[in-house]
Amino acid sequence: MYTFLDKFFFVFHTLIIFFNLFGWLWKKTRKLNLILLLLTTFSWFILGICYGFGYCFCTDWHYQVRMNLGYYNMPPSYTKFLVDSLTSLDFNAKLVDAFTLFFFLLALFASIYTNVKDWKARTRKDSEVYKLRG
Repeated sequence: MYTFLDKFFFVFHTLIIFFNLFGWLWKKTRKLNLILLLLTTFSWFILGICYGFGYCFCTDWHYQVRMNLGYYNMPPSYTKFLVDSLTSLDFNAKLVDAFTLFFFLLALFASIYTNVKDWKARTRKDSEVYKLRG
């Protein structure tokens, strides 16, 4: 069971990361992307007050599974674990964390910008429809 959960979390968490980074590109996924980015922000910065900056419950759960499989020497950052696993290299943890934060903030701002733009366009359209009916 733990082997299945290890693979599940690897795929699931990786998909969450990619959706966080790129979900704002498609109009249909922008709201969900913003919600997920805000949940990630909450986890990293609010839960991070108690558990350490950058805390992620997905990472916590995945690492618990990996400990049950005998993996005890895991990096604190899931992104470092992911990049190292995919490349078979050992990247500098601080560099990975810096890139992670940079691209996360870039995606967050892009998501906020595109969601606000969509909201304004929808509001403008609704206003025009109201004027036509009124």
